[in-house]
Amino acid sequence: MKKILLLSDTHGYLDDIMLKYIKQADEVWHAGDIGTTSVTDEIKNHSRLRAVYGNIDGGELRKEFPEQLYFTIEGIKVFMIHIGGYPKRYSPKALKAIKKLSPDLFISGHSHILKVMYDKQYQLLHMNPGAAGKHGFHHVRTMLRFVIDKNKIKNLEVIELEKKDIRLNK
Repeated sequence: MKKILLLSDTHGYLDDIMLKYIKQADEVWHAGDIGTTSVTDEIKNHSRLRAVYGNIDGGELRKEFPEQLYFTIEGIKVFMIHIGGYPKRYSPKALKAIKKLSPDLFISGHSHILKVMYDKQYQLLHMNPGAAGKHGFHHVRTMLRFVIDKNKIKNLEVIELEKKDIRLNK
């Protein structure tokens, strides 16, 4: 059994509320637009980290993390990419990988919109955790938390962090 915290689009931001959840997770998965290595370094101080780089991430993050990540955990095949789209609207790179890898769980970020959808065509669960950082158009910062246990994804929770003051883009 593994407790997973899924986040994306931190854009260099990490606070004590996020750290509280990071410390409770067996693994933290970051779906890109990390922003700075200080974010990933701090996460690694408290939990195992699996991450992909996003479109805003520079050379240092791109050297440390791949664009696409595929792994198996507790019998679940996971594919993660930052710009992945959604069922029936996958990005070309994501669709090619989905067809080749047949993941059980497909994770993407980028949109800043939290969505969890089942794709009947490719028989996978798609998760986008929204955005945990303060940069972007989203009004509420979000993350996802769930458990993977013996080929099952259980106890999925949406974590809503404080609302942003969009007038000040904080």
